[in-house]
Amino acid sequence: MFRKALSITVLTLLLSTSCSAYIHPIVIRGNYFVDSVTNKPFYIKGVDYQPGGSSGVSELSDPLSDPLTCARDALLFQDLGINTIRVYSINPDLNHDICMSILAAADIYLVLDVNSPQPNQHLNRYDPSSTYTESYLEHVFKVVEQFSYYNNTLGYFAGNEIINDRVSAKHSTVYIKALIRDMKTYIEYNSPRTIPVGYSAADDLQYRISLSDYLECIDKNPNESVDFYGVNSYQWCGEQTFYTSGYNVLVDDYSTYSRPVFFSEYGCNEVTPRSFGEVQTLYSNDMVDVFSGGLIYEFTQEPNNYGLIQIEDNGNVQLLPDYFALKSQYQSIPDIDYQRIAINMRMNSKELQAKAKTQKYPQPQCQQTYDNLDISKGVPPSIADNLIERGVDVHIGKFVEISDSQLHTKFGYSKSNGEVYQIDHNILRVNDHMSGSEVKGKNRAGGFQNCTYDEIDNEKFGDEVIDDDYNETEEDTEEYTDEDDTGESSNPFSIIINKVSDFVHRLSHHS
Repeated sequence: MFRKALSITVLTLLLSTSCSAYIHPIVIRGNYFVDSVTNKPFYIKGVDYQPGGSSGVSELSDPLSDPLTCARDALLFQDLGINTIRVYSINPDLNHDICMSILAAADIYLVLDVNSPQPNQHLNRYDPSSTYTESYLEHVFKVVEQFSYYNNTLGYFAGNEIINDRVSAKHSTVYIKALIRDMKTYIEYNSPRTIPVGYSAADDLQYRISLSDYLECIDKNPNESVDFYGVNSYQWCGEQTFYTSGYNVLVDDYSTYSRPVFFSEYGCNEVTPRSFGEVQTLYSNDMVDVFSGGLIYEFTQEPNNYGLIQIEDNGNVQLLPDYFALKSQYQSIPDIDYQRIAINMRMNSKELQAKAKTQKYPQPQCQQTYDNLDISKGVPPSIADNLIERGVDVHIGKFVEISDSQLHTKFGYSKSNGEVYQIDHNILRVNDHMSGSEVKGKNRAGGFQNCTYDEIDNEKFGDEVIDDDYNETEEDTEEYTDEDDTGESSNPFSIIINKVSDFVHRLSHHS
């Protein structure tokens, strides 16, 4: 999409020799997900993935612990044409290196929930104070610690539909904000790079606006503000349009949201087989300025009858009609209109500049009350200080070498009529995920998250050959963080304005 590559001599050499082939971490710029190397907007095109449902995680296994099933399903991820999966629960005491490496090689990102149905591993929505404990936070931090070292970890969900009725809205709202704060603080002090923390909400009209606004707002601590917002929406059923489905109302409701919004679940099954006509609309000009894509619910067939595939007792896979319907929709998604996005981002940049004169942060100031939510007791103080200071004891995730045989699957694939599904049983190696070193320690290498500082000779950046209509320096290539060179917090509002302006310039002049 970019007609002219930036021609900074040494920078290009570094990207081509040690970093170009690895999977690029995704970061947030304003209300967009962005590739940290190319600065191109990233739209989530994926599925929700939890084979076995709530029972799919145990002391012995979880969806990302078995390399054979990971390869079996990653092959289908590529066949569908997706770029992201969501996993609802894992066991951080298991090793996930091979599965995450397979996904990275296949160019697949992960959005991961930090809770699980196991005891002491989730908040009780009706009595959160009894479950907001050090033991619970230790589990959460172990998940965060382990998966922060994989470049293809896109983000974490602090919760899924915790608020779903009046009782939970009364008791749990402030605890969601507390958990977001604790996770972001742990990442800030212990993770090798900044990974965003979000929330996945039931699309209940009683809480649609109020809950999203409350989780977005900042009172005194910016870490209490959500980094992205997922919406579980099932309102497009059967043959609908942007207007008859109410998607136009969703766009209006989130049009001013300062962070990325996407469908963390979608795909109504009231009319079957599903045609997934909403996919075309989600990635059209009607929605791409507000929504950053979505995740179809769900990959494997479970009792609720949303599956794309059926896993047989012997591990073989039967592809259901919904699989082929979704694949067809994904194959016909229109190209993203990046020029349109550039125009809208330029307008947004001007709005941010105007607000920066009166606000410290891009997110709004918290209000005293929010409709249908009880926030009267305030966000509870953190009990995580000791865990954050000393860290947690868990296997640190790392990419490992993946052989061609590990990218090959011996499982069989068939259609629902019994016919064999003709597919190459070898996963296409899109990325050489080992081309650079994994993220290590507290190395914040900007856009080069898979390289170490030793691999980047900063002095060489003085020798630049600049494109005729764009001047980029080393500073321009650095990943956004909320710290300046002294380690002290700088004004995040100003940084976001600069980054948005920079990105608009790139799209306007290099597309």
